[in-house]
Amino acid sequence: MDEYYSWPDNGVKGGGARAQAAWPAMCEALPVGTQVTGEVVGRQPFGVFLRIAGVPDAIGLAEITAMPHGAQLPQLGTHVSGEVFGHAHHNHQVRISLSGRRPAGT
Repeated sequence: MDEYYSWPDNGVKGGGARAQAAWPAMCEALPVGTQVTGEVVGRQPFGVFLRIAGVPDAIGLAEITAMPHGAQLPQLGTHVSGEVFGHAHHNHQVRISLSGRRPAGT
């Protein structure tokens, strides 16, 4: 599967710094329990990356473990909904559960 993504500036130098600078505001705008919608912008064997509606600098990650049992990874361009269940501060990602259930161990 090589449906990789580049965020948030489609590979333009400085995109990581932009996400890092926006991180405190993203955490405030998207606290745990927030319902979100977004577009799948990248796929990996472990999950999908999302562009979260209304929060342009947010990097959403829905891991396969945060999807309903037996679910397939959504295709690129698919619009999905879910719930914020955490924040990965080390890589500035908003963790999303597409099933609406918090994954075990979180």
